[in-house]
This record gives sequence, C-alpha cells and structure tokens, in this order.
Amino acid sequence: MEGASALFFSFCLLGLFLLLGKALRVAVRLFQTLYLPSSILGGFIALACGPYLLDLLPAWVGREWAQVPGLLINIVFASLFLGVALPGMRAIWNQGGAQLCFGLVAGLGQYVVALLLTLLVLSPVFGVPPVFACILEIGFSGGHGTAAGMAGVFQEVGFPAGAALAQMSATVGIITAVVGGILFINIALRRGYRTLGPGHGAALRRPSSGLLSREQRFPIAHATVSPDSLEPFAFHFALVALAVLLGWIMLGGVRALHPLLRGFPLFPLAMIGGLLIQALARPLRVDRYFDRDTFERILGFSIDLLVVAAIATMRLDLFVTNFWPFLLLMAAGIAWLFFTLAVLAPRMFPRYWLERGVTEYGMQSGVTAIGLLLLRLVDPLYDTGTAEAFGFKQMVYEPLLGGGLVTATAPFLIVRYGAWRALALAAGIMAFFWLVSLLSGWFRLKPWPGGDGTSQRDA
Repeated sequence: MEGASALFFSFCLLGLFLLLGKALRVAVRLFQTLYLPSSILGGFIALACGPYLLDLLPAWVGREWAQVPGLLINIVFASLFLGVALPGMRAIWNQGGAQLCFGLVAGLGQYVVALLLTLLVLSPVFGVPPVFACILEIGFSGGHGTAAGMAGVFQEVGFPAGAALAQMSATVGIITAVVGGILFINIALRRGYRTLGPGHGAALRRPSSGLLSREQRFPIAHATVSPDSLEPFAFHFALVALAVLLGWIMLGGVRALHPLLRGFPLFPLAMIGGLLIQALARPLRVDRYFDRDTFERILGFSIDLLVVAAIATMRLDLFVTNFWPFLLLMAAGIAWLFFTLAVLAPRMFPRYWLERGVTEYGMQSGVTAIGLLLLRLVDPLYDTGTAEAFGFKQMVYEPLLGGGLVTATAPFLIVRYGAWRALALAAGIMAFFWLVSLLSGWFRLKPWPGGDGTSQRDA
C-alpha cells in the first residue's frame, strides 16, 4: 500500500494501539499505580508487533509511522502558546523567577553533565561523536516529539543514529519521571516534607484507570464560533496551521543564513509563529475567540499519536550497538535530575521546594503533563501557587530549551565550534542563572528552614 491510503490506514492503526494501551492500563493495576500514559503502553505494544520482535505489521506501516512524529511535533509546538494570555516580563519574573532560574540550571545542566561524560569517557572509550551528548536533553527535557523533530539535524551533522537514540532517551526519561517522581514523593511525604495536610496525600493511594464516572466528567472545550459557519475545532486547527506556516516561512530564512543550518528543524519556529499570532490577536481584539481548552485538545491529540508512533518505530538495532555509552549517559542524566530535586530544590526555593522541585523534575525528565501530574499528587488544589509559577517559567523556558532554539542549535554549535567550547558556554549560562538566583535571595548554601507546612509558609 502506498500514498494517501497508506498514510490514512497507518493513522487508523495508531488509534487501535492507543485503545490497546488504554485497555492495558485499565486491566493492570501496576500501570495505574505508576500513572503510565496509555500512549506509552500502546507504543510498546506496537513496538512488539514490529520488525524487531513479532514482525506482525506490514513494512508500509512502519514507513508511514516513521514520518508521523516529525510532522506532529510541529502541531504540538504551534499550539503551546495559542489562547494563553501573555503576561508582562515583570509579572513573569515576580511570580516565576525562582522557578525559571531553577529550570534553566536543571536544563542546561543536562548538557554540562552529558558533554563532560562524553568528552572524558564515552568518546575516548566507545568512540561516539561529541554530538552524542545532545540526546540527553533532547530526550529528557524535550521528549519524543522533539527527538523526532531533530532527525534532520542529526542527519545534517553526520550522526543519523542520534534521532533513534534520542527516542530511546525520551522513553527512559518518561519512565524515570513517573516511577522516580512517585517514589521520591512517597519518601518526602513520609519524612514530613509537605506543605499541605496529610489528607491531601491520599491521592497517592488512589491509582486511577483514567476512566471517569459521570460525576467526575468535565467539558473539554468551548465553542467560540458558531458551528453553522465554521466548526469550532476546525477554526482553532486553522490557527494552529497558520502558526506552522509562519514557522515554515521563517525556516527558509534561517536555513539561508549558513550551510550548516540546512537541517534546522521547523518546530521551534512553529512555536514562534504561535506566539506571533497570540501577540497580534490582542490588539486586534480577536483573542477573545481563542479557546485555550480547544488548543490543548489539539495538542494532546497530537502528542498521543506522536508518542505511539515514536515508540513503535524505535530502532532497537541502534540501541544494541550503542548500549553501553547510552546506558552510562542515561545513568548520568538520571543522577543529575535527582541531584537537582533532592539537593538544589531545597536551596533554590525559599518556599514549597517539594511542590516546585517535583514539578520541574517531571518536566525535565518527561513532559510538562507529567510535571503537573506530580504536582497534583502533592498539591491537588493548587494552593501553593506552583502551577502559576511553573506556567510563567515555561513561557520563557520553552522558546529556549526542551525543544526551543537552544535545543535546535546545540548540535550545530558542537560541530561548528567544538564540544569543549559548547561545554564552556552551557556551564557559563548555567552559572549565570545560579548567580541570578543567589543575588535575588532565592539560593542559599543550606536548605531553607522547615519542611512541614507551617515553616515553609513562614519562610
């Protein structure tokens, strides 16, 4: 099968595996306890049916699925800021400054740790190229979609295996985010590091299948245009499509700057396209017709399909070939994230370090949704202001790291200027934001006093 028919039926099969993943989560209590997304489970079922294991799927399915993540990531990033009221920089700094400094230290630290390990151990011992270090931040802070979007970049810098390894990195990251995050929260709550009363911890003891009863159901979107003139979902998708097209126009200019940028990805520019539309919509007074819930449905739908396709098409042969350097890099990345959560967070957040730290941990190792999931386990009613601080931080962070401009250009910088210079640059910027945190009165050498709710509120 070829052409449009192959694309159409491959999408239908992605839906089938999403349903199988959902059924598996409902049936297996362990997966509910770990809060593993159905898309992850469906992706592994599809991987098992692929050519490296059971080989039950025709070859054309794999060919079509391989293209899906790289396309859908543009939809995801274009949707990020549509329908979001853009606050001024003063509001972002006042409410999210500490979160931003912590997030940039954690994100840039992934490059520092990975580059150090690669230059000192992985390249001399295993012969991997220095750009190998990028797969940590791309997979952990970026995720499956970012890894797919970076395929052209890795091809351009002469490391085509990087995209597949970054997909593996993203899978390890999500499992680390969910399992490690829940384990850390349980330990922290037992030791009294909590802001809210003990009753709020009950959410940890109620694993959910994800099926909502009638009493738990809620509206997922609101119509802002009349369906008899234009379907509301189609209206919002058209705005997302416009953001992608604006990014595509900008992409032509970026690639014309230097031959090395010929493989620059579209998705960070699609995000900028969405920001431009949102910024222009307010003075034109049309932003009132932007429903954020609808944009989130488009984003979530794209991510679910993207994750299934990304996991299903992982190159297990490349993973086996690079097993030891990959394993060491993942271990170093996980160790760094737990260091930021257990050591840096209590020192960089004067209040609510557990809530703020664990939200950032979930985002830095998995995706934003997992960070917010972990937050709900310790702050189910969002009483600590962490959700707002994290949201403000993401507005500055996302255009840079986790799939932003820094993520997109890092492999080019390493190839063009050398890994040691890239390491010095990443370490310098990380040190700068640590210094900003210090001068702003957020960082101290010893943990901020308290761990129970009263002392944290008074800190």
